[in-house]
Amino acid sequence: MCDYSLEVYRSQPAEAGERYQLERFASGSMGFTVGGQCNTAVCIPAEARMILGGISEIVQRAFGVGAIEEVSMTRLERGPHKDAVAFSNGKVVSLQSLNAGLTAVVTSLQPGREETSRDTAAPVIPDLIDAD
Repeated sequence: MCDYSLEVYRSQPAEAGERYQLERFASGSMGFTVGGQCNTAVCIPAEARMILGGISEIVQRAFGVGAIEEVSMTRLERGPHKDAVAFSNGKVVSLQSLNAGLTAVVTSLQPGREETSRDTAAPVIPDLIDAD
C-alpha cells in the first residue's frame, strides 16, 4: 500500500526478502524506496511483516522501541497520511513520524506466513546490523 500522496510517483510492489529505505519524497511524504532513490515508491501491503533497522534515538525514546524492531504494516483510519507500522509494544506510528534513512526488510507479505527468499528454501533472515 502506498499513501495517496505518493501516487504521483512510479511505484512497485514489495517483495519478501528485499531491503528498502524510508525516505522523504519531493512531495514531503515519507515512503519506502529501493536504495534511497526517491523516484519509485515501494508499496508494502497492510499486515506485511518487516524488520526495521536504524531507528533513530529520538524515535526510540518517543515510542519506547529499540534500534531494530519487528513491525507489521497497517493503515491509519484518520489523518492525511495512512501508511503506518505497528510495533510489538502496541504503538502504531505513521511513517511520517519515523526517521528517514531507516531500513526495512520484508519478512512476510501475508499474515501468519513466513516467506522464503527467491534463491533458497531458507526463511528470510535480514541482516540489518551490518546494513549499509
